[in-house]
Amino acid sequence: MTVALMWEARAVAGKGEELLTWATQQPLDPPPLRRETFRAPEDRVLVITWWDGAYDTQGLPELPEPGEDLARRAVHRWRFETVPDGG
Repeated sequence: MTVALMWEARAVAGKGEELLTWATQQPLDPPPLRRETFRAPEDRVLVITWWDGAYDTQGLPELPEPGEDLARRAVHRWRFETVPDGG
């Protein structure tokens, strides 16, 4: 089973590139099976990490809060599990 953790933040006005750089430089130990970073309008940054485990697996490393100097609000976090093809 695979679980995906999603981390999404919106930068303080004018700090989108700085938040993107900050997010890409955050280490995760141990490293995930896969990690992708995305950007969107309004200075949004999304990081998705994939891990070997069930939905309720405890202790998976997550990106921290970036701090009020970079993010205009608290980070949004979601957790998803894989669904076999066909349902």
